[in-house]
Amino acid sequence: MFHISDMYTPIRPHLPDQTLDAERRRGRGAATNRPGRFETYDRLVIDDGWDIADEVSQIRTEVRLETARSIITYNKSPDLPFDRSINPYRGCEHGCVYCFARPSHAYLGLSPGLDFETRLTARPNAAEVLERELRNPKYSVAPIAIGTNTDPYQPIEHQHRITRACLEVLRDYNHPVAIVTKGTGILQDLDIIADLAARNLALVGISVTTLSPEIARKMEPRVPGPAKRLQVIRALSEAGVPTRIMVSPVMPGLTDHEVEAILEAGRDAGARAASWIMLRLPQEVAPLVEDWLREHFPDRAEKVLRRLREMHGGKLYDAQWGKRMRGEGVYASMIATRFEAAVKRLGFATGSLALRRDLFAMPPRKGDQLSLF
Repeated sequence: MFHISDMYTPIRPHLPDQTLDAERRRGRGAATNRPGRFETYDRLVIDDGWDIADEVSQIRTEVRLETARSIITYNKSPDLPFDRSINPYRGCEHGCVYCFARPSHAYLGLSPGLDFETRLTARPNAAEVLERELRNPKYSVAPIAIGTNTDPYQPIEHQHRITRACLEVLRDYNHPVAIVTKGTGILQDLDIIADLAARNLALVGISVTTLSPEIARKMEPRVPGPAKRLQVIRALSEAGVPTRIMVSPVMPGLTDHEVEAILEAGRDAGARAASWIMLRLPQEVAPLVEDWLREHFPDRAEKVLRRLREMHGGKLYDAQWGKRMRGEGVYASMIATRFEAAVKRLGFATGSLALRRDLFAMPPRKGDQLSLF
């Protein structure tokens, strides 16, 4: 039997395998909890030689509260169809192994691995800060995206309801909003979203990576299955909310053959628009996904990694604008051609659906001087 203890050692290449016990991380996406790129030391699990059995405890989700000083984040990326977003939570319990937002946890001194999906931060004052920023005289209205970094309808939203509070503010101000999610929890806010959509102030993107429940459970362990996500598209569409099916990310050699099938399923559920993104592996995401492939799909791991390198000049990822979302080369062009042909055949819109900006207005607050006219 083994007694497990921790030892700190400077980070260096080719460290021993740090995969945590499978039972302890059951229901999680990442297999390790390696420190982020800014840390000086690494943490290793070692055998100290004592023949004593240790009880293996499952990793639990922890949520800490953060007082937000600002909530709207602005960007100038030419790859994105929006210039501002809000994220009610840091980290995401959905545990998608491929999540491009994982490296952001390194800025908190936490691991982009298991910490990202188990040590979360909620911003309970987000709606209050959002309203303050909207009332700034210098504010210029444009659609706000919610869920572009971490999912606004991950499980902890059921308890904290921060996303709903932000939507209530946007509704009161007649502010346009675009939501991206994999969570069925969005249906709890259908009253607000449908109200906004009726004034052409809301649209929703639902990400479906695969139609295989088995692959989805391994790749996105705490996300509602593909069938449930399609049901969300149907419910939103029937309520009059314009909905986009997002085939993202496309994982070469594993889910790429499903592009047309996912689009057709989305169309049948009522989606009006479609988009796609190739698998992205920035910073610490690359080794996490490589470990995941070798554990769950050892027969396909090399094929997936080889395809990625083909698209990024021999690297697993290229962060250059114009390339990071799609990649380059024959394979990337083939996926783009297949997507475009399917979209045309199925009658999807591909551009951003326009939302109104002219309805934006600040509602009166208690004590405000009201106009007589």
